[in-house]
Amino acid sequence: MTQTTSKASGERADHLHSRLGISDVEIQDFYWKMVLARTFDERIWALNRQGQVPIAASGQGQEGAQLGSLLAAHKDGDCFLFPYYRDLALKLSNGLTVLETMLSYTGRQGGAYSGGRQFPLQGAHLEGKLIQLSNVVAAGLTQSVGFALGCRMRGENTVILSYFGDGASSEGECHEAMNFAGIHRLPVVFICENNRYAISVPQSKQMAVEDIAFRAEGYGLLGRVVDGMDFLTSFEATRDAIVHAREEGPVLLEMKVERFMPHTTDDDDRRYRPKEEVDSVRSRDPLHILRDYLLDSGLMTTEQDEEIRAKALEQVDLATEQALAAPMPDPSTIADNLFAP
Repeated sequence: MTQTTSKASGERADHLHSRLGISDVEIQDFYWKMVLARTFDERIWALNRQGQVPIAASGQGQEGAQLGSLLAAHKDGDCFLFPYYRDLALKLSNGLTVLETMLSYTGRQGGAYSGGRQFPLQGAHLEGKLIQLSNVVAAGLTQSVGFALGCRMRGENTVILSYFGDGASSEGECHEAMNFAGIHRLPVVFICENNRYAISVPQSKQMAVEDIAFRAEGYGLLGRVVDGMDFLTSFEATRDAIVHAREEGPVLLEMKVERFMPHTTDDDDRRYRPKEEVDSVRSRDPLHILRDYLLDSGLMTTEQDEEIRAKALEQVDLATEQALAAPMPDPSTIADNLFAP
């Protein structure tokens, strides 16, 4: 069955976060994380143009879905994450320092997940309960389902959050993963960050349905369409999905988001996407939605917002300076972690 969730069940009043079980401190902290992620994302794009970062896939416009779901996972306390390559905000907010993240993007020694050996933030961070081994589209879906089966076999209570884009929903691995999870009622929340473009291919050219969540019924999953631009809505939907996955079986959350930037730093979206479209979707920036909520709720002043942004810029500036001064990985360590001793 497919359900639609929008604007946190239609409610949008002061202190809605409290009724959702989010403290003032938590929502303020996650606004800081969103500002930091956006500032970092903008910086790595600039560094790419300067030849300092080889490639990056921007998550600008998708931070509400990523961080709302992450807060739900953290509050549950027993979730494991399988993100995808556009989940910068999620990864930066899940136990990494700004410097570790910058070292990864610049391919320097000490980079998170792979020590500078792979695509930025690709590998594993077991301390943060997170694995993303590959940039192959949809590959993480089957891996996450296998991990969920392993957790069940060990008698654990873990719920897996498996992230992917709308383009991945057209891959065979997506069908295989959801079909297997549905048959075995595995505790997986599939989170599709649907930004409506698979590189340059619009959704209308990928599928004949408007909502990817509509497909959930074919696998025996609960499907929900979510306003992924809204942090609180994304939190609420993921919180409920985690409970359902643990107690009843897998869920497909289709987070409707927008990709503000080209597919990657190697792409030019002006060839296939009208400028007016990008300008229009920016009017619903998840960063601005959460900022306005905090201002309207009296949890932040304009002056405090400016201080937060200045602090984020200061941290990113420092991390940039330190990362560019760091050494490249030692070639003699290239075989480390490949073979058991």
